Amino acid sequence: MRVFRGFRHPDLAPLCALTIGNFDGVHRGHQAMLALLVSEAAHRGLVPTVMTFEPNPRDYFAALAGKADSAPPRIATLRDKLGELERCGIAQAVVLRFDATFAAQAPDAFIDNVLVAGLGTRYVLVGDDFRFGARRAGDYAMLDTAGTARGFDVARMMSYEVHGARVSSSAVRAALAAGDMKLTESLLGRPYSISGHVIHGAKLGRALGESASGRGDGFRTLNLRFRHPRPAALGVFVVRVQGVGAAPLEGVASLGRRPTIDDSGRVLLEVHVFDWPAGLGAEGGYGKLARVELLAKLRDEARYESLGALTAAIGRDCDQARAWLAADTRAHASTGRQTTRDRI
Repeated sequence: MRVFRGFRHPDLAPLCALTIGNFDGVHRGHQAMLALLVSEAAHRGLVPTVMTFEPNPRDYFAALAGKADSAPPRIATLRDKLGELERCGIAQAVVLRFDATFAAQAPDAFIDNVLVAGLGTRYVLVGDDFRFGARRAGDYAMLDTAGTARGFDVARMMSYEVHGARVSSSAVRAALAAGDMKLTESLLGRPYSISGHVIHGAKLGRALGESASGRGDGFRTLNLRFRHPRPAALGVFVVRVQGVGAAPLEGVASLGRRPTIDDSGRVLLEVHVFDWPAGLGAEGGYGKLARVELLAKLRDEARYESLGALTAAIGRDCDQARAWLAADTRAHASTGRQTTRDRI
């Protein structure tokens, strides 16, 4: 998939089939829409294209109003969103910066400048609640009328439901806030995961683990940045890591702001791997692109009075995570049911 920042680029493929949205999480409703878009594009000889925004328009308007915390938490980073769009068969993604100029654009100007002149759109697929343009004045009826006049087809897809409940980014956020990872997986159609390059941290995990266990490796951690100040999931989780060792690595992870040891507000995913691959060596994980699946939530993030108390809490988290993984393995062996492990 090719990714473009902005819609004025000479390498953008003309004559596209387009859908527009934030696509936070790329959940099963999104996936159904993207499958229809890809099918229509193939039938019409067009390029399946997604237009999305960074920042999210709701982030922009919340910040403009001085109420940044009123914007919805973010399910996925831009990297993960683009990765899921590619897996759904999208050939090109256009990432537009949502700013004051874009927000002030009248609906007709958006149609003429972006859809027609910028992208050469021949087919547009939108959701049932789609709105666009300044003050959200544009709707499906306006877009459909414009398409008839300007030479592109417009289609609308109604809500996607599972067991009678609408699948939406809001529903995914609610499941993550509740720590219900099974429901989250049902809504996404896959385990919830976060990916990124492993970065250097303060190496505090090694020191804490050495003082607790006397081992030389300590609580060895893989650190990934979550590049949004408000992730939809926060807390301590049982995890499985892909992309670092030759096989998946199991462990426990903290996703949050590390209130005991860091007051910067930076969001970090810190993963303690239980069985570190000897072939990686002490520094072998750095720079690798890792994908961390959050399988079960153990507890919320907490502030501790001392590093000793933090060390004890990490030890308990490790014990609980190992117990959860062992129970999951036993359940799989006894019932033969498909688990997250089978789908990796």
